[in-house]
Amino acid sequence: AIIFTRGEGLQTIDMNQDNYMEEALKMRNLLQEFLTEHGVRRPSILGVREHIFTGSVSSLAWFMSNQEHSFVTIGQRLLANPLKVRFHYGHPDVFDRIFHLTRGGVSKASRSINLSEDIFAGYNSTLRGGNITHHEYVQVGKGRDVGLNQISKFEAKVANGNGEQTLSRDIYRLGHRFDFFRMLSCYFTTVGFYFSTLLTVVTVYVFLYGRLYLALSGLEEGLLTQRRYIHNHPLQVALASQSLVQLGFLMALPMMMEIGLEKGFGQALSEFIMMNLQLAAVFFTFSLGTKTHYYGRMLLHGGAQYRATGRGFVVFHAKFAENYRLYSRSHFVKGIELLILLIIYQLFGQSYRSTIAYIFVTFSMWFLVLTWLFAPFLFNPSGFEWTKIVDDWSDWNKWISNRGGIGVSPDKSWESWWEIELEHLKYSGTIGLFVEIILSLRFFIYQYGLVYHLNITGDKSILVYLISWLVILVVLLVMKTVSVGRRRFSADFQLFFRLIKFMIFVSFIAILIVLIAILHMTLRDIFVCFLAFLPSGWGILLIAQACKPLARRAGLWGSVRALARAYEIIMGVLLFTPITILAWFPFVSEFQTRMLFNQAFSRGLQISRILGGQKKERERSSRNKD
Repeated sequence: AIIFTRGEGLQTIDMNQDNYMEEALKMRNLLQEFLTEHGVRRPSILGVREHIFTGSVSSLAWFMSNQEHSFVTIGQRLLANPLKVRFHYGHPDVFDRIFHLTRGGVSKASRSINLSEDIFAGYNSTLRGGNITHHEYVQVGKGRDVGLNQISKFEAKVANGNGEQTLSRDIYRLGHRFDFFRMLSCYFTTVGFYFSTLLTVVTVYVFLYGRLYLALSGLEEGLLTQRRYIHNHPLQVALASQSLVQLGFLMALPMMMEIGLEKGFGQALSEFIMMNLQLAAVFFTFSLGTKTHYYGRMLLHGGAQYRATGRGFVVFHAKFAENYRLYSRSHFVKGIELLILLIIYQLFGQSYRSTIAYIFVTFSMWFLVLTWLFAPFLFNPSGFEWTKIVDDWSDWNKWISNRGGIGVSPDKSWESWWEIELEHLKYSGTIGLFVEIILSLRFFIYQYGLVYHLNITGDKSILVYLISWLVILVVLLVMKTVSVGRRRFSADFQLFFRLIKFMIFVSFIAILIVLIAILHMTLRDIFVCFLAFLPSGWGILLIAQACKPLARRAGLWGSVRALARAYEIIMGVLLFTPITILAWFPFVSEFQTRMLFNQAFSRGLQISRILGGQKKERERSSRNKD
């Protein structure tokens, strides 16, 4: 589109931006900067700051506004000078049109590799000898996302874009041509931030799986008896310090600095306290999971795509099924996995029980788990209102039970959504699928360790582990039998099919009674069996999804789909139960509304609720009259 423009300067401005009359009067001064040398050469891109005007809509909008404000001011000021690694970030920068017209334009053509098309204009300009500056005497208004779903889609798009940047030639060439210090500055201000975020979450996994291995193998008990491991203070300090990163406090540090520079550090401290009272730590910890999931999946499998956020004035109740579709793979699955790890370590772990380090580490991880599982519902308007909960449950049941097919949208059927969620594996390479299978093997560690901690298994031989796999095989065969029976007998031989299901249920109860009466199985053993076998089934499911062509040829894809649906139902019930319990108490909904939204929107929600109630009463009265 650059060939259809006129003049020597070209301002790129987004649809969600708004210029001001008084700022437009400064444009002549800004264009004069092209004639001034900044360093060794004249600028090729003039960067300007932004004013975020959507910060007063809700607490989420306030968090995003402060985060964006710190980036477009103190962040870009530092990037431009002295680091000299400022690029173009989709902001209202002014390009030297003649310079870029002869150097490939201001954008890229690929929708996947150049998903974050704006920053590639900065890469292109820098690689071809351009100079990018930042000027703060001009600003342009910008509207940011105000709802959690919008924000998450935007962050998913940016994370995917950074994954593509990590694999792109442009960042490779920049790394080779920069000097050492400029190279490090470029790394930590572009893809390095997302890679560090990924490492932060991977550290949590490595720590918990390491503790799981130590606890279940008996090594932890042996280490505790050695004197030099009892008071390992450096390790405790290291583990406790990373909890601050997981809680998202470091994400708020640039905001405090910018607010302190512009309004004073007293005001910055008060705003920081208010942000945390409005659950800013929950939001930033949840955002950590969004960045990690989409950046990591992009590196493994590719398949980046643009995600339309709408950027509208969106403050409305999102249904449970919508939240589940959006956050199931990025947060809920990972949150439940970490929850199982923490529960197992709580049952069988011994070390650091009475130390400050254990409190710090476990608190941060429990906080991480609860945030990833319940933040979407906490930041959902009217998320704990009983009438909304009832509607959400019926909508969820309808969505999870609907069959997919050609032309059925993902928001209407679970099967259609599930097939779309697996598309990234379809286009993944051999290495990506191999790594996916290797990572899925971690779910079998639970079963291998936990079956030897049951009261009914006094033996430590490999036979116990093989018997546990026999149990899983029997369960899968029963599920296959029920699936085939439902398809063949549910219509014509309905009574016979119900008899089969009744016999399976009676057999299960009989086996359970025998185990309790003869082998003295306890309730703890039953709970541990669930913790052991559920992850193994999920691991089998992930491997089957990665080997989808083989599963189709073997005729097992229908069973894989049935197993996946069963796990989705279990996860949905686990998530929905606490929300339902909280919805029984009316003060929870009132507290959420008052805490997360400003006074105007609190009134708006109350008024809409009252008007909705009056409308229903009118409809009922009209029906009674009829």
